[in-house]
Amino acid sequence: MAKRFTLAELNGLEQNEFARIIGPVFEHSPWIAETVWVQKPFLNLADLHRALCETVKNAGEAKQLALIRAHPDLVGRAALAGTLTPASANEQASAGLAQLSPEEIQLFQKQNAVYQEKFGFPFVICARLNKKTAILKGFEARLENSREQEIKTALAEIFKIAELRLRDLTGSS
Repeated sequence: MAKRFTLAELNGLEQNEFARIIGPVFEHSPWIAETVWVQKPFLNLADLHRALCETVKNAGEAKQLALIRAHPDLVGRAALAGTLTPASANEQASAGLAQLSPEEIQLFQKQNAVYQEKFGFPFVICARLNKKTAILKGFEARLENSREQEIKTALAEIFKIAELRLRDLTGSS
């Protein structure tokens, strides 16, 4: 199990350590934690989460798209090759995506390709709050969205993922 940190410990960290520890809350995007560090001290976990999410909301579309694109496809090449981050691997497994039949893998890969073709970024959903059937339904429903709607939806899902990862980091429930 990874080391857990108190809010006081997080508030006491230097910027590079803060970014190293908080950075993985947002997939391959330590710039978010680096930016938020100057806002310390955080009063509680919700305050830290809000600051992180506000940084993303105010970052502009290019950085938001880079954040969305930093996420792996569900049941994609990285998952099948075993090269996901530990957090992503655990999250996909918790949704039942690590025990799929070859047909189910093919269906996920087809949906990933259709989604990627339409929007230009991977389908992002908080896997820990969903199971494979709900995720597949999510693909279908969200393919009806506009690109602008889908950027907002993907970011909202990323914010859920970040909150759960922050809770894991601090041992909060």
